[in-house]
Amino acid sequence: MDHKGIIIIGGGPAGLSAAVAAHEAGVSDVLILERDERLGGILNQCIHNGFGLHTFKEELTGPEYAARYVARVEELGIPYRLSTIVVDLTDRAPGSNHEGDGDAHGHLKYVTTMDAEGGMTAYSADAVILAMGCRERARGALNIPGTRPAGIYTAGTAQYFVNLEGRMPGRDVVILGSGDIGLIMARRMTLEGAHVHLVAELQPYSGGLKRNIVQCLDDYGIPLMLSHTVVAIHGNARLEGVTIAEVDDKLKPIPGTEKHYPCDTLLLSCGLLPENELSSQLGVNLSRATGGAVVNESLETSVEGVFACGNVLHVHDLVDYVSEEAAAAGRHAAEYVQNDTRGRSQGVKMDETIAIVPDGGVRYTVPVTIRPDHMADLTTVRFRVGAIYKDVDVTVYADDREIQRLHKRIMAPGEMEQVILKKSELSGKSGELRFAIEA
Repeated sequence: MDHKGIIIIGGGPAGLSAAVAAHEAGVSDVLILERDERLGGILNQCIHNGFGLHTFKEELTGPEYAARYVARVEELGIPYRLSTIVVDLTDRAPGSNHEGDGDAHGHLKYVTTMDAEGGMTAYSADAVILAMGCRERARGALNIPGTRPAGIYTAGTAQYFVNLEGRMPGRDVVILGSGDIGLIMARRMTLEGAHVHLVAELQPYSGGLKRNIVQCLDDYGIPLMLSHTVVAIHGNARLEGVTIAEVDDKLKPIPGTEKHYPCDTLLLSCGLLPENELSSQLGVNLSRATGGAVVNESLETSVEGVFACGNVLHVHDLVDYVSEEAAAAGRHAAEYVQNDTRGRSQGVKMDETIAIVPDGGVRYTVPVTIRPDHMADLTTVRFRVGAIYKDVDVTVYADDREIQRLHKRIMAPGEMEQVILKKSELSGKSGELRFAIEA
C-alpha cells in the first residue's frame, strides 16, 4: 500500500490551491486525485471573464485562472493522477474491523482508486482534503410535470456542450432558475445566435450575483421573471414548449397566470449540491443547511485528519474565495501532519470549543465551531442570508456581548458574506458566538 502525507480528492480550483498551500507549508508528500482527464475542474468550461480579481488583481477567464494554479503545481512537482475515480474512503485498514489498525497513531485514512491504466490502487494517508466540488440539481429533483422529451439540460451541461464540444443544445431557449451558471448561459446562448425568451425564478429574488444579472440579462434585454416557475413541459420526441406560471408566497402556482412559451430547449439552473457521497461513507457530519461538512476554524471535519474546502464544503459564488479557503485547508492539513506525533491519542485535553449560532436571517456559517486557542490571529467566517436585506447590520455576539457590528447597504441570498474574527476578541470567551442581522 502506497503511503502519502496528504491526499487531495479533486483537482479543480479548490484541490489545486490546497495542494500548493500544503506543499508550501512544508509537506511535499502530496497527491492529487482527479476524475477528469485534465486538471482545472469546472473552470475549463467557464470561458467567460471575471475570475481572479481578488486573487491576481486582474480579470481572467476560467481556463486562464486554472492554468496559473496548474503551472504552480507543475513547478512544485506535486504529483497528480487523472481519469482516476475514488471508490472508497475509510479510516479502517483493509481487512480490519477497527479504525486506524496498523498505524502508530490510529489516524491514518485509506483511499482506494480505480483507473483504466492501473486498475485498483490502495493508498494510506496521514490527512485527506475533500475538494470534490458540487453537481447541479437535475429535473428529477424538481418534480416538474410533463413528458420526457429531448432538449432539457442542466445549464452546466449546456455550457460544456457549447464551450468545449462546440455543439448547440438548441435555438429557442427558456431558462428555469437564476443561478450564476444559468445567467451566464443566457448570455452565451444569445451570443451563439439562440433566442432566450426569459429566465424564470421560483423565489422572489435571484440566486445569482447582481453583476451577472446586469451583464448577462439586462445588457441583452432578457427578462428575469421572479416568483415564476415551469408548471408543464410539452413535447414527445423533442421539447416543443413550456408553460410558465406565477407562484404565491408559499411557492404554489397561481391559477390563471399560466403562459405558454414555444421552445426547443429548457435549461435548468436550480441550485448546486456538494458532492459528499465519499464524505458520508467516511462518517463525516454534514450540515442540513449547506449539504457540506460541518467544520471547525481549521476547516477540519468531524473526522480527525479530514479537511474540506471549496464547493464540496458550501457553494461559493466567486472562485477567488474558493482558492483562499482551500489554501487555508491546505495549510491546516500540513500543520496536522507535521504535528501528528504530539500525543493526540494519549488523552490530551481537547481545546475549548465555541459554537457559532446563525440567527436573525443568517442561514448558516462556515466554520460552525471555533477553538480560540487553535485559531489564527484572523479567521474568516463566511455566511449567507435567507432573504434580501437593505440597510442592516451584521452583528456578532460572544457571551451575549457585542464584539462586532458591520453595516451592510444590501445583502442577498445569492451573494456570500463574510466577517473576519480576531483571536483577541474571543480570548477568555466560552459558550457560543451568535451571528445575526439587525435593523
